[in-house]
Amino acid sequence: MNLENNKNNAMAFYKMAYEGNPVEAIKKYVGSDYIQHNPSVANGTQGFIDYFEKMQKEYPKKSIAFVRCIAEGDLVALHIHQTWPGNDEYVTMDFFRFDDNGKICEHWDAIQQIPKVSANPNKMY
Repeated sequence: MNLENNKNNAMAFYKMAYEGNPVEAIKKYVGSDYIQHNPSVANGTQGFIDYFEKMQKEYPKKSIAFVRCIAEGDLVALHIHQTWPGNDEYVTMDFFRFDDNGKICEHWDAIQQIPKVSANPNKMY
């Protein structure tokens, strides 16, 4: 496993899909099987494509910034700051598993909205 390649591919995959081109992201970065653990997204590549095409249509003016990227074995973890229309902000933790060919084959995530008021001065990202 090439950890640097996996890290770069996970970020490129996420960015490409998030910015509105999930079909190309799947073609370029995903293997023959794709297991999805986010309960809002159907399993498999078509569920992924449908979800991100709908998101792009409904929210074209959203942006992301990668905060951290950590790789170990066949896993890559991304810590991401998202900004949505209306200045809604979210922090996501996305985990990708890569197959032996260096293609993404499984995804988990956790998403939390950044509150307007915090009990501490620390950022969530």
